[in-house]
Amino acid sequence: MPVITQEIRDEVKEIVYNFFSEECEVDRESINSETKIIEELEGDSLMFLELLEIFKKKYKLDFGVQSIGQYMVKHPAETVAKVIDLTLLVIEHGDKITELD
Repeated sequence: MPVITQEIRDEVKEIVYNFFSEECEVDRESINSETKIIEELEGDSLMFLELLEIFKKKYKLDFGVQSIGQYMVKHPAETVAKVIDLTLLVIEHGDKITELD
């Protein structure tokens, strides 16, 4: 698993913002860290899985959706900032994310 650098953080943020802008058909500039995915962007929980697939390919990650789901039950990603944080944890820890509780 990659070590999270500032470059990776910036890249993840950019990808997440662009993803939600495109998928939810909203102006990129209208999204900020506190934007609520479901309430404000009218997104859904499946979008996060699509987003993870992007990072899975980009960083050649190997993780199970069940592990991520287990973690998300206790730590929901309701805002853009939380999605970014969760994505960084997945990139760094993969399936071992459930051990972080």
